[in-house]
Amino acid sequence: MKFLLIMHNNPQIWEALTDEERQKVMSGHGAFIETVTKSGEMISTAVLADPSQSAVVRVRGGVPAVTDGPYLEAKEYLGGYYMVECDSRERALELAALIPDAGVEGLGIEVRQIVFEDTVDR
Repeated sequence: MKFLLIMHNNPQIWEALTDEERQKVMSGHGAFIETVTKSGEMISTAVLADPSQSAVVRVRGGVPAVTDGPYLEAKEYLGGYYMVECDSRERALELAALIPDAGVEGLGIEVRQIVFEDTVDR
């Protein structure tokens, strides 16, 4: 079974952490990656740029319109994810608990099963 372990970021919570706390979270990702790579459960991971660098494309009347900024104004935004393959939802929940962001007050890891996937060979 494949799952996305989704990390949402809240800049107010992140900025309220001390430098030491932020460093602990960031270095903890290396340990997490090592754990899920050794177990053979890691498929991929990605960290996304700040939403202020994003653009939204909408097509109206056949004409694309591009606006700068995030799709929605919100306190939290998608910061990144890990895609893992494991035996069960329970294992995916265990893995999510190992991600350092899960230990930060006000943050959490969303666990969603992948029900369809298609890849392109490059």
